[in-house]
This record gives sequence, C-alpha cells and structure tokens, in this order.
Amino acid sequence: MKLVLSYILSSLYYLFFGLVLVIFHGIQWICHKFFGYQAHKKSVDILNLFLLRCLHFLGGRVTFENSYKDELEKNQPHIIVANHQSMYDIPPLIWYFRKLHPKFISKMELGKGIPSISYNLRHGGSILIDRKNPRQSLPEIKKFTQYLNQTNNAAVIFPEGTRSRTGHPKSFSANGLLMLFKNCPNAKIIPVTINNSWKLQKKGSFPLGVGVHIHIKVQEPILVKDFTPKELVEVVENNIIKDIQVIENKK
Repeated sequence: MKLVLSYILSSLYYLFFGLVLVIFHGIQWICHKFFGYQAHKKSVDILNLFLLRCLHFLGGRVTFENSYKDELEKNQPHIIVANHQSMYDIPPLIWYFRKLHPKFISKMELGKGIPSISYNLRHGGSILIDRKNPRQSLPEIKKFTQYLNQTNNAAVIFPEGTRSRTGHPKSFSANGLLMLFKNCPNAKIIPVTINNSWKLQKKGSFPLGVGVHIHIKVQEPILVKDFTPKELVEVVENNIIKDIQVIENKK
C-alpha cells in the first residue's frame, strides 16, 4: 500500500515541482533583465521556498538545528560546507541562509537544460566548473573568491563531489576547499550536516520516498584565519561527518 501511495504522491510532487520551475524561470528572467540583482535574488529565494513546500506532497519536512544564529552576520564572506545526499539538499540551504546570499560551486552540466535552476546558476553569482578539468575549475574558483571578498556573499560547496546515495559520507575532495580557504582569509566557515535526504531517492528518481524528515544541523562556525588551509579541511570534514546518522537500508 505504501508503495502505491508513493507512486501517486510522487506524480503529484513532480507535477507541481515542474510547474514551479517553469513559472519562476520567467519570473527570474524578468527580475534579472529589468530590475537587477536584488530583485533576481528575491525571486530565487521565493522559488526555493516553493520548492520546499512541494515536499509536503510527499509528507516530507525539513528541520534545521542551529545554535549559532547570532554568529551568522552578513559582514564578511561565509563558506558553507555540507555533505551531499540528494538534489533536495539545495533548496533548504538557499532558503535558510538567504540573508547570506548563498552562491554555489556547481558542476557545469547543471548550467543548461533545467528551468529556473540553470538560469540562476548562470546569472545569480554561482560558478560552473568542470570537475574533471582542474585547469578550468581552479581558476574559476579563484575568481569566485574575489567576488566573495568584494560582496561578502556566501559560497556553498559540497566537497564530496557527488551525492551519497546511501547516506554514508564520501571522502572530501580538498582542492576546491583549499582554494577557497587560501583566497578568503577573512571568511567564516559554516559546516553543515545533512541527514536523511538520501531517503527521498533510495529507490531512484521515481517513486520518491514518502514521509521523509530531512534534518540539517548547522555546526559551530570556524574562522579561516584560525587554522592553516590543510588543517581546516580535516577539521571541517570531521565536524560535518560526526553527526551523520545512517541506518542500514534493509531489503
């Protein structure tokens, strides 16, 4: 019965998810072309609030745990580092950290073909990198750090590279993190632990998991200047993975 229900609810979810992406693609274009950065950014915030609400069709919800709200002021660059369990990690981070103006280091393939999402990645301040080509990716990340230092916006990076389909953390790739840490010496790092979003796609893209409670914990912020870049990679990785909770999927 639950499997049948998941097919029905997943169909409803994708219908409304797709409608939101298509509608906000046009809204983004208008905001970006005629009203500038702030209007475009606001449209992206609202887009991601709607995408979060789409989870209700699946009986899903997202909870944030954050004891450090007062330490997250937009008066310096922030580097949000998180483990990666599914595509559904992204809307909560954009919405929750919207006051910090989060921008993504994303793979190049996402820069085209996806309504709203591709447009925002190309025009909203994020960067697109070829993960297999350091000659392209590392200079792009370095230019990105200059943008962060000038604007005091936040970078979001998933150092695992690809999402974990079982919830078990993968090893962090250090190159992108090192480039950010070396070139943003005044930044504050926000380690983030994401739990359970992998359960939405444990059977693949269809049907999606029903009744999933995504839990996102904001770890204690870290000042880049307090550690060497190499030390930071290890500290941040350890802080994130210590609270990852995985229950083995019994078949």
